[in-house]
Amino acid sequence: MQSSGSAVGVGQAPEAIRSRERQLSPFEWYAEMRQKTPVCYDEQRETWDVFRYEDVNHVLKNHDAFTANRTLEDNESSNGGSDEMPMLQTMITTDPPEHNRLRGFIDEQFQPGAIREYQPQVEKVTAELLDDLENKQQFDFVDEFAVPVPVIVIAELLGIPADRREQFKEWSDALVARPEDDTEEEIQRVQRGQQQAQQEMGRYFAKLLEERRGGDGDDLVTLAANAEDLSRGEKVGFCILLLLAGNITTTNLLTNTIWSFEEEGIINDVRTGAIDHEQAIEEVLRYRSPIQSLKRIATENVELNGQQIQTGDVLTLWLGAVNRDPEIFDDPEKFRPERGPNRHIAFGTGVHFCLGAHLARMEADVAIEQLLERFDRLDADLSDLQPLSSLYGLESLPCEVSVNAHSER
Repeated sequence: MQSSGSAVGVGQAPEAIRSRERQLSPFEWYAEMRQKTPVCYDEQRETWDVFRYEDVNHVLKNHDAFTANRTLEDNESSNGGSDEMPMLQTMITTDPPEHNRLRGFIDEQFQPGAIREYQPQVEKVTAELLDDLENKQQFDFVDEFAVPVPVIVIAELLGIPADRREQFKEWSDALVARPEDDTEEEIQRVQRGQQQAQQEMGRYFAKLLEERRGGDGDDLVTLAANAEDLSRGEKVGFCILLLLAGNITTTNLLTNTIWSFEEEGIINDVRTGAIDHEQAIEEVLRYRSPIQSLKRIATENVELNGQQIQTGDVLTLWLGAVNRDPEIFDDPEKFRPERGPNRHIAFGTGVHFCLGAHLARMEADVAIEQLLERFDRLDADLSDLQPLSSLYGLESLPCEVSVNAHSER
């Protein structure tokens, strides 16, 4: 799970891709930078931008020289010094050996074998949502399908009521929000929203963890509550991370899948099996990665592609650029649904490879397969797309559908 990713959004993005059009499609800028200045410093954002696959792969795998510990950058602005809810450290913001300790107790539950056991739950959740949509000729794919599928699934895995999903989404949106402009007032507004969301989530999970301590349930909150080598704050951070990373990136993967399939005109071919839907979803991960960038901080003076990086320097690693690097991918700007091999790093690499990668893939496979089986026509309206202000996806995606009378329930 990779909730530490950066958005292609106003305020945090480079000036070159702050327009609506460039937020939706920053890939021309990526290509230009990858060719001309693959590692370069942006003084306005105070970060090194890194665009080539080889360089990003090196940084992500070298956690000794490039740390994921954002406290080195963020201590000054963590949460105004609140004693109630200090900035939480999680498996995505720590390096080995701390990372291994924080991830180790739960890693087994996210391996392919365990994920297969969750599949019936995902199939049930998806089918029930499609039942609600079946009598509609039009619906918003984002709000009515792509958002609730992963929120309900992760809520069930955590063992918390799915009927709180609107609150979960509000918290998630607040935590990954980015300023709409560079004014101090707007930046402080977003920071206050993030602090409030973290505090509310912290109180919610702290209470739940206390209630479940000593219990024998197999939900993830109970497993965390009974983890002996985690502190209270680490348990709370784990729950917040799972809720956040377990829904918003999968929402964007589902949305970007239908966006790409409609744009390429392949929905019917995927429905009939002429195009393998699992392989096509892998291409979506490469072509429109839900997380476009990650941050790292140099722990020592180091040279990267001819540039001298100093201790404490921040690096922005553009996954959206490396997943289109022509040194790695043939014809990288073309969406090829049966591409293979597909060496994308949409889920990162190295010790921080996304914990929830197998779950996200399974959710997307089940959801897209059932969706296209249920409807014999699905037309997505791409005429007025609005980018998210966080991560990489769409605010909405209107769809027109008709039901497949022969689909099995």
